[in-house]
Amino acid sequence: MVEKKEIIKVGLIGYGFVGKTFHAPLINAVDGLELAAIVSSHPEIVREDLPDVSVYPDIDIMLSNSNVDLVVIATPNDTHKPLAERAILAGRHVVVDKPFTLTTDDARYLADLAARESKLLSVFQNRRWDSDFLGVKQVIEDGLVGELAQFESHFDRFRPAVRQRWREEAVPGGGLWYDLAPHMVDQALQLFGLPDNVQASFAAQRSGAKTTDWVHVILSYGEKRVILQGSMLVAGGTARFTLHGDKGSLIKQHPDQQEAQLRAGMKPNCEDWGKDNDPLVFWDADGKSHHYPTPSGDQTEYYREIYTALINGYANPVTPIQAIAVMAVIEAAILSNQSGERIAPDLTDIEKRAFEKK
Repeated sequence: MVEKKEIIKVGLIGYGFVGKTFHAPLINAVDGLELAAIVSSHPEIVREDLPDVSVYPDIDIMLSNSNVDLVVIATPNDTHKPLAERAILAGRHVVVDKPFTLTTDDARYLADLAARESKLLSVFQNRRWDSDFLGVKQVIEDGLVGELAQFESHFDRFRPAVRQRWREEAVPGGGLWYDLAPHMVDQALQLFGLPDNVQASFAAQRSGAKTTDWVHVILSYGEKRVILQGSMLVAGGTARFTLHGDKGSLIKQHPDQQEAQLRAGMKPNCEDWGKDNDPLVFWDADGKSHHYPTPSGDQTEYYREIYTALINGYANPVTPIQAIAVMAVIEAAILSNQSGERIAPDLTDIEKRAFEKK
């Protein structure tokens, strides 16, 4: 007889692009998680997609009228801190979409609050389970390129027309650096740890742009350089990852396909879910190329690990201290862009040591 799994009821705050495309299908794909409630200003859309899920107009009504155990926040960036605070104080565990908060101090506040209330607090860094990232991570661990000198991460889009949405407005938390940077920064920190300093240049390149839509950021690790590049005016021709070391170079040309699969309506756990047919291409010291298969990605693993953390006390997949470190690098880049100087992430010695232990 198969033992029935303990159920964690989930309340999702926000059913815009991120909530609808990522969180809802990933949560529904994990055995033991039940998407029980959604807060949305467009209940008709939710009911059309998910007729069995309760819909509420705001978080306070949901918290008062539902028995959800875990609250997932997928709302505009400037609402993350107050919504997470309300959920924690209401006795719920919390997952916050990236970016965690708008400032490092706000991130510290939420981390301390969750610790005092003995609640799990995590940040949705789903890109740790992308095929492209898993591939280059394995290459680095195996030493294929040798001692790494330069690592480039490109997260580009081609959207030449400025759209009427909060991400492209001159509002707190708007712009490309807050939108895509948390993914790139988190991946860099997972691979290399905390940088010595950050050097950044931002621009608003598109006609009518109201906020940052181009970013170039360099993380320094001694003489090693990690370059994070993002643009809204790249139609193609750039690689997702480029690595150069003393044994050769490696290119991962195309990005993970899970976002495209979700946009197309594919359900996680389908046969082709997360498969990546674009190989890792390595050039050796003689200039000869070698192709290596890219491992499959699986972003549902984030929510599986959230479930086991809550039920079995396993490790939180993305800890508050890791999220604080990401925010410190994001803020350092903002200060560097303003000053033109290299800026060290503003973390305490205790935070640095705690991050390195994770």
